[in-house]
Amino acid sequence: MNRWVTVTNQARGVTLGHKVVKADSFWTRAKGLLGKGSLAPGEGLLLSPCRGIHSYGMRFAFDAIYLDRQYGVIHIIERMPPHRSGPMIREAHAVLELPSGTVRATGTAIGDQLIIR
Repeated sequence: MNRWVTVTNQARGVTLGHKVVKADSFWTRAKGLLGKGSLAPGEGLLLSPCRGIHSYGMRFAFDAIYLDRQYGVIHIIERMPPHRSGPMIREAHAVLELPSGTVRATGTAIGDQLIIR
């Protein structure tokens, strides 16, 4: 069963993803994007709860948006390359992983408010 959600940046009036998978169990968070060859436009992964990410074992770069409990943007990594560790952000409650270039294309910035439906 796919558990897709749509993620919209309320501050910018743009959709970040319409086919974002919720990873909210131990196993779905552990697997993350491992095994995927890429993310198509509109796809993504919402890891929750999550304070930090890595890209070990990944085959592609992606954008990562760290979110607080209200889905406010508190940290951004653009084009995170494979085989790296992202920072642990104590205030983070979730991390949204999107196709590389999504942050720049949508103008998403720290302080923006996201809506997840």
